[in-house]
Amino acid sequence: MDPFVKFVLPLWLGYLLDLLLGDPRSWPHPVKYYGRLIAFFTRQLNHGKGRLWKGALMTVGLCIAVFSFFYIVQRWLEPWPWVQLLFTSVMVFFALANKSLLQEGGEVFDALRRQGLEAGRRRLSWIVGRDTAALSPAQVRTAVMESMSENLSDGVIAPLFYYALLGVPGMMLYKMINTLDSMIGYKNVQYLYFGRVAARLDDVANFVPARLTALLMVIVTGSGRAVRYVLRFGRAHASPNAGYPEAALAGILDCRFGGPNTYQGRVVMKPYIGEQPRDIAHTDFRKVRYVNHAATLLMVLMIGLIALFIT
Repeated sequence: MDPFVKFVLPLWLGYLLDLLLGDPRSWPHPVKYYGRLIAFFTRQLNHGKGRLWKGALMTVGLCIAVFSFFYIVQRWLEPWPWVQLLFTSVMVFFALANKSLLQEGGEVFDALRRQGLEAGRRRLSWIVGRDTAALSPAQVRTAVMESMSENLSDGVIAPLFYYALLGVPGMMLYKMINTLDSMIGYKNVQYLYFGRVAARLDDVANFVPARLTALLMVIVTGSGRAVRYVLRFGRAHASPNAGYPEAALAGILDCRFGGPNTYQGRVVMKPYIGEQPRDIAHTDFRKVRYVNHAATLLMVLMIGLIALFIT
């Protein structure tokens, strides 16, 4: 099959499907099945002695299984190129989360404006792990922006990066790594050992995408302040990766992220990222929407052009 039809066209079709449809909650989705597999094996293994090696075995086993499954399916579909094109396009669509990310963030802003603070806090609790019951309107908006910057990397740029490297198997492998981290990669009594390998693997997998996301955000805005913030604050975050897109967005918006947050009743002091402690306004979401769409489109076009050039 022509490289354009096999690799570039399904990338662009999947991107357009995400742009049009987002992530309908009632649809079947690979990540839902990932979650069920992780939950099943966690129930079987996360107890007693040897939690570290049992968690490592589960993590590595599921990653190998996912990559192998999608690699075999891709090879099996080769005699039917147009079926393979459809399959690849749908998988790219499932792996991307740009429209749903913007939709979720926008709904928090809209709930806060139209229904009041309690509604905004409640809607925010759907997308962040921190306690939201005592947040002010400004803190609710700030939490959305922090989540948007991190998820632009995790939910959009990183899957595209691994599609560029390893096609659908690589993209879906990344989604498994990210799902494992979101479910068991916590430093608490339940998952400290069992989820350690999953958390470290997620850190490794996101090392390049997080920094690439920050670069794309700088390019599509031309913000010199974002460059300064990335260089100054990118490593300030407790995560080795999340600070880079957060710093870029703080520079773009001329605001400050981080500071004290409460998780399960415990106050956690996060380092500040940015300098200007201003309140995020409702209108700031328009700029974030532009940044997400522009960075995603630029990434999609870059992958397509590079693929066409090297083939």
